Amino acid sequence: MIIPRYWAEAKTKMKFEGRQYTIKRFGWSDQNLEAAQQHAEQRVAEATEQLKKDKEIRRLDHKVAYNGAEGLPIREEIIAQQDDVIITRNSYGALCLNTPDVLFADVDLIHHPSSKLATAVFLTLLSLSSLCAIYISSWWIFGFGCVIALFVTGLISKWLFHIQSKFTGTPAQRALEKIRHFSQQHPDWHLRVYRTPNGYRILVMHQTFDPRGEQAQNLFQAISTDSCYVLMCKNQNCFRARISPKPWRIGIERLRQGIWPVQQERITQRADWVQNYQQHAQNYASCRFVEQFGHQLSHPKAKRVQLLHDQYCKSDTQLEIA
Repeated sequence: MIIPRYWAEAKTKMKFEGRQYTIKRFGWSDQNLEAAQQHAEQRVAEATEQLKKDKEIRRLDHKVAYNGAEGLPIREEIIAQQDDVIITRNSYGALCLNTPDVLFADVDLIHHPSSKLATAVFLTLLSLSSLCAIYISSWWIFGFGCVIALFVTGLISKWLFHIQSKFTGTPAQRALEKIRHFSQQHPDWHLRVYRTPNGYRILVMHQTFDPRGEQAQNLFQAISTDSCYVLMCKNQNCFRARISPKPWRIGIERLRQGIWPVQQERITQRADWVQNYQQHAQNYASCRFVEQFGHQLSHPKAKRVQLLHDQYCKSDTQLEIA
């Protein structure tokens, strides 16, 4: 996990095999801006050598918050740090807790039919249309059936999803059952479960984990962790949890141009937004503790992270979660 304090950019223009190239690279450092600039220039030099060797090159680094696919660390403002646990402000303004080895997993609830169910309904309707067309010997019937299928597939899928929920439980009940089942299969694991605005968060307490390791990936798969979160863990080699409300859930707009660092002339505007956000956020929690499963043993580091997480999230209060 790398979350640098300083960022810089370097670029060069060159001609290679008759083509003009402009290569831009970011550099980063925890020391100072000068070290970040040196790193950026070093990465530009490495990119030009790669171009000469491979005959092709990615011309620029994209300025986004997480860009592990391009080998870039997390690009967010550091708000606080306790040892290797870092709290940052993300691109839309909320605070996030980043840890290299204390396992968090978020599960988002699905309130709509899956694509598999919709596809099955559509193919079933097409099959019925084909049978009717063959029986009546008129392919006009098949064409008419295709049009009907396009219009009613969504309605039928929603109806079947509603029926399924009555027999198998609500999305929240099914998600919690997956967590409970995992705990039964792994009784030596200590799981703390929190309710989030759109699902559940699991904090694993009994040991630390490798974000790219088999144990973490097995948990992600077993409880259907959000796929974007799983990819972020692999790319950035860390775990992460949002610990303050999403702005639009508490009545204010998201932070504009929130990718760090911001231009100097926007610092005051950013500070004003943060002050307004913090005032609104006082009346909300980010998640609420629900229950714990399994063994009650806690790893000392996981316990420290849990206390920090719960304090920021206000998880033991009855405030509205956002």
